[in-house]
Amino acid sequence: MTSRRTFLKHGTILLAAPVSGIWNRAYAADPTYVTAETGFGKVRGVDVQGIKVFKGIPYGASTAGKNRFMPPANPAAWTGVRDALHYGPSAPQSNPAVPRTSNNSVAGEALPGEGEDCLVLNVWTPAVGDGRKRPVMFWCHGGGFATGSGSAPGYDGANLARRGDVVVVTVNHRLNVLGFTDLVEFGGADFGQSGDAGMLDIVQALRWVRDNISRFGGDPNTVMIFGQSGGGRKVGTLLAMPSAKGLFHRAVIESGPTIKLVDLDTAAKVAGRLLTKLDLKKTQVRELQNLPVEKIMAAYFDVLKDMAGIDQMTAGFSPAVDGKAVPQHPFHPAASAVSTDVPLMLGHTRTELTLQSDEAAFSLDENGMRSRIQNLLGESAPQVIDVYRKANPKAPASELYFLIASDQRYGAPIMKIAERRAALGKAPVYLYYFTWETPVQGGRLKSPHTIEIPFAFDNVKISARLTGGGPEAMALADRVSDAWIAFARTGDPNTAKLPRWPAFNPQDRPTMVINNASKVEKDPIREQRVAMWRALSLA
Repeated sequence: MTSRRTFLKHGTILLAAPVSGIWNRAYAADPTYVTAETGFGKVRGVDVQGIKVFKGIPYGASTAGKNRFMPPANPAAWTGVRDALHYGPSAPQSNPAVPRTSNNSVAGEALPGEGEDCLVLNVWTPAVGDGRKRPVMFWCHGGGFATGSGSAPGYDGANLARRGDVVVVTVNHRLNVLGFTDLVEFGGADFGQSGDAGMLDIVQALRWVRDNISRFGGDPNTVMIFGQSGGGRKVGTLLAMPSAKGLFHRAVIESGPTIKLVDLDTAAKVAGRLLTKLDLKKTQVRELQNLPVEKIMAAYFDVLKDMAGIDQMTAGFSPAVDGKAVPQHPFHPAASAVSTDVPLMLGHTRTELTLQSDEAAFSLDENGMRSRIQNLLGESAPQVIDVYRKANPKAPASELYFLIASDQRYGAPIMKIAERRAALGKAPVYLYYFTWETPVQGGRLKSPHTIEIPFAFDNVKISARLTGGGPEAMALADRVSDAWIAFARTGDPNTAKLPRWPAFNPQDRPTMVINNASKVEKDPIREQRVAMWRALSLA
């Protein structure tokens, strides 16, 4: 079985999930094709059980050669009809020194692999050219800023499109060294946006949606961006980008809190290390555009070895506050003015870290748990452990570790973002806490990182290796996906299937606790939140 670390590397366990029959039906012996117009030419998709599916539509030119480390450029226009029947390349992300063991397929559909011609997107829509204006749900994939793809089976948008009469878009973009290496100190103004190239790709894709989605049955004025983990961090970063203003109208951050990005000094040091690994002088930045991509990727992985144990979200190869593309850290008071009118929904799961920990974490004794929490929180560890122990008196040491580590990495900053955003008073904020526990692996994963994705996408059967795919999960998916659809349509997640979900405020902190019997609680883990905020200097 694939390891947890492999799941994390690809951003979601869903990449490994089996899908029976769904994809093969898209390529039946006598498929029904559909054609749509884009600003660059016509594309041909396929009708799959009433949903029109277009894959691998280019929204940007190849990022190789002279386009490497540059802002995205428009794709070349084409004549005739271009097939959009298969997924396009994922961004380069593999270590050339490590043989790939994957069968390079998504449930029976061969993938084209990785490549710099990766600025492609996928569309699922109930209809093309019918004049309807449907909400658009624009998904940013997980995997940090280093790995992942919009082609994962769990991101298939057919069920959402059919269920909610919405248009679903997933996107690929530059990642890691090719998407987030700030070279301005060495290459000057020509490389002034290299540190945020991957985010600028997503902005380019949102512009494509603005200009083209009406031809796919979507409303360019009702666009919701949503993402999980690294995808949630991308959503948070987009909220701080002036170039993205007006391109989306609601936002959802799922277990992806971004409060602080890379600063320019740190980004420059990381870029310098990369040049050194490639035996390039600081004056030879342009040579990076001529090197084989495999050589750059190999050097990138060498730099990562030197950075072992350092949080890459703030230490390099992730978005930088460059004063231009990203003027301020997300949710900084000055950055908030960019998107104060955008309703925000955000939340986290109860035990995120069960999907991101080593095997030994599942059998920790008291001393082992305390040692790990000490490494996370330093001198604050004993007090935090006492608070969590009081709130969870029957929890074994390993579970207590998962609860504390999950809140340290995800829960505490998510709740701080909700507070800061709600305090602005410009647009509603809705907070959730996902506590449903998966039965897979004997239930030991509890509420892991990524667990809410198949419920939001109504894909619990596709993602049965994560959810179990049983009737309980199916029933909860009905309620959760309807809430996400409602938020996309109106900016309010309330439906008749869940209790009334009030907007978050810093006084009462109402939170939707999502489980088989979902309920709204005021500040459901108050004591733990306060202790963790103090430990992290977030109070």
